[in-house]
Amino acid sequence: MVTCRDVNNLDLDGVELLTGEVGLDRVVSWTYFVQTKPYEEHMNPGNFALIVVDYLRFDIEKTFETMVELNALGISGLAISIVDDREKIPQKMIDKAVELKLPLFYVRWEGATFVDIAQSIGQLILETNITNKRTGDYLYNLLFGYEVNDKYIEKISSQFGLAFDRAYRVGIIVIDRKYGINLEQDEHTYLYYTDCLNREVMHMENRPMYMRFLNKFVLLFEATEDKATERQIEQLLKKLDSRPQFAGLIHSTCILGAAYTDPSEFGKSYQEAKNLIPKKDYLPNPTNKKVLSASSMGIYKYMFNNGNQQEILDYCNDKLKKLEMYDQTNGAFLVETLLTYYMSGFNVGKTAEALYIHRNSLQYRLKKIEEILEVDLEDSMEYLDIVNCILVKRLMFN
Repeated sequence: MVTCRDVNNLDLDGVELLTGEVGLDRVVSWTYFVQTKPYEEHMNPGNFALIVVDYLRFDIEKTFETMVELNALGISGLAISIVDDREKIPQKMIDKAVELKLPLFYVRWEGATFVDIAQSIGQLILETNITNKRTGDYLYNLLFGYEVNDKYIEKISSQFGLAFDRAYRVGIIVIDRKYGINLEQDEHTYLYYTDCLNREVMHMENRPMYMRFLNKFVLLFEATEDKATERQIEQLLKKLDSRPQFAGLIHSTCILGAAYTDPSEFGKSYQEAKNLIPKKDYLPNPTNKKVLSASSMGIYKYMFNNGNQQEILDYCNDKLKKLEMYDQTNGAFLVETLLTYYMSGFNVGKTAEALYIHRNSLQYRLKKIEEILEVDLEDSMEYLDIVNCILVKRLMFN
């Protein structure tokens, strides 16, 4: 995607980068001409802000305050123009931009107009989107079998530097988000997140082919023994999800299909990953890994091919029926409590936090489970059997 570095590289007449070089990789979602408050109702995360110091709405001091406020709201960069170039940008503002790691530009009054800047950035964003779509079209055809032949494979191989005599696998990045009161703002935050994710993927080492498809990111990359790409995806998703503007609101998981050497089977890898998406929240994942695959299911993955599924379901139902009946009758969440306790590594604090309950309430629930099932949860084999029944029902029959 377009960044402040790309804006700087446009080399527009009279536009000078004053400071904030370390922030030049901030993603630009669009431009925003700063006029009236409240700014959060008019701008969106990633906007490249433009301010005119006209000494009516804005003087230098108010522009300084606005810069700090807009940075907190998530602008990507700031360009300032001063009527008739009456004064220079004060050192205090430059120092603050350095502290904020905010790209700060000065636009000479007789130089490029804000309209020129907005049009140039808009054109750059459009061209980038077209390029990304072209890559996505190639991958779409490759995964879903349209026009795939030796000549087509050779064309993709030469254009993207892929060696199809090696194994490749598909990863689907699923983005989950929480909704607040302002749905429009939530949508803009989500779109900015996808722009940032797009940029991170584009700058991966051994860059994969990728596309946006049905509100998901689909990647195709070489499956190496050292799992270097998988580790890089893990790191970039953790880093992205922890950014202040996204933390607690958006998080992503990458679901992997198996690796195949024959390009005609890459679509199979996609389907395998896709089939795991509804089950991702039930996979044993106590360390909250961002990259999951069929191997994360352990022994459960073999049950999908067994012919005795009804026998398995009957056993699980019999094991859990008292607990499920209690939950249904009393509006309780004992099954969920038992599973969350396991998923949280038997950590009381983490489990209570995940369930939004007090630690004492958790202890009460665990004792209630022992009473209903007539078991001792200290018996690890008994506990594991119960948890296995919960997971099998959700993975196989949900």
